[in-house]
Amino acid sequence: MTTPPAAPHASGGALAGLKVLDLSWVLAGPYCAQMLADHGADVIKVEPPAGDETRGWGPPFVAPDTSAYYQNLNRAKKNIVVDLSVPGGRDILDTLLCGTDVLVENFKAGTLAKWGYPDEELRRRFPALIHCRVTGFGTDGPLGGQPGYDAVLQAYGGLMSVNGEPDGPPLRVGVPVVDQVTGILAFSGILLALHERHRSGLGQLVDCTLLDTAVSLLHPHSASWLASGTVPRRTGSAHPTIAPYDSFDAADGPVFVAVGNDRQFGALTDVLGVPGLAADPRFRTNPERVRHQRALRAALEEAIAERARAELAAQLTARGVPASPVHDVAEALTSPQVRHRGLVVDSGDYRGLASPITLSRTPARVRPEVRAAGADTRDVLDAAGYDGEAIDRAVDDGVIRPADPP
Repeated sequence: MTTPPAAPHASGGALAGLKVLDLSWVLAGPYCAQMLADHGADVIKVEPPAGDETRGWGPPFVAPDTSAYYQNLNRAKKNIVVDLSVPGGRDILDTLLCGTDVLVENFKAGTLAKWGYPDEELRRRFPALIHCRVTGFGTDGPLGGQPGYDAVLQAYGGLMSVNGEPDGPPLRVGVPVVDQVTGILAFSGILLALHERHRSGLGQLVDCTLLDTAVSLLHPHSASWLASGTVPRRTGSAHPTIAPYDSFDAADGPVFVAVGNDRQFGALTDVLGVPGLAADPRFRTNPERVRHQRALRAALEEAIAERARAELAAQLTARGVPASPVHDVAEALTSPQVRHRGLVVDSGDYRGLASPITLSRTPARVRPEVRAAGADTRDVLDAAGYDGEAIDRAVDDGVIRPADPP
């Protein structure tokens, strides 16, 4: 059997030719659309006249009207400003949808229906359209239509209850994990729907909610409660069912040690020079270590306190025990492995993070330009078939807005 030659590198990316209309703002929807753009999709971001509110979420700002927050969620997108609340704006939306494969939106429940686009109407008029909807709680049920930000869903979905020190209050996870994971799940759902469309020729609704994401992230706490009925407690940085799996104070800062099995525990005690701990009946197996976690931690703290964190982590890793210094953001983004992986993009005036999805033949390509609000309004409408007179009339009527002159 002859092995076929490798396909040539596709510089356009895995999603080259895909047309995406991004009507979303804040985080989950824009992050999803940016991931699509990084992998080659042609994304048009539609902002309302007031703009995406995250443009003002600073400092820091990278331009007078663009925060670093906005910049890192909206690269590689054309940008148009259209007032969709007026009939003329919805006429433009009609035109753009005719050539669109994927619609991403996170309007308040009922907004599209109020504008004449209920789900059934979108399916009837645009049968091949993949419609990705991102909401806080969904559109129906007791809380259907209720708005929600990341932290609100961390609270409602139980994440805050298991985050924090045992004797402290529930804490929000320090990154918008619910929003970001929802964006990733929306990206995944869109790809599933596109794959199915190859067979059926039909689009479908990709329905993503922050609530669904928050609840899905509760493992292993959800599994424990479903099995035992015991409400999980906060454990700080420690793991509720594995020990030792926690951060410890080394001589020059914190280090995290993650022991997943008895062999690794034996290696840990060897490196620390306390091999007797592995033979102690309280610590021979993981269930016993979890039951006697307080005594175990006290013994390990004493052994780790005089060690340098980087040196200790390297020695443990060499013995097959996962460990790392606890980096701050600057240390993480300048670490050799992060730089080796190309995760930090530094191109001209743009500094951000690369796509976390690496493909061998059709890798993501970061196009770092972040367009000003309305920068592509005229060009996009011209490509959609509007003549200059119609575009000027829409500008005069306040339906659309080109970018302000430099």
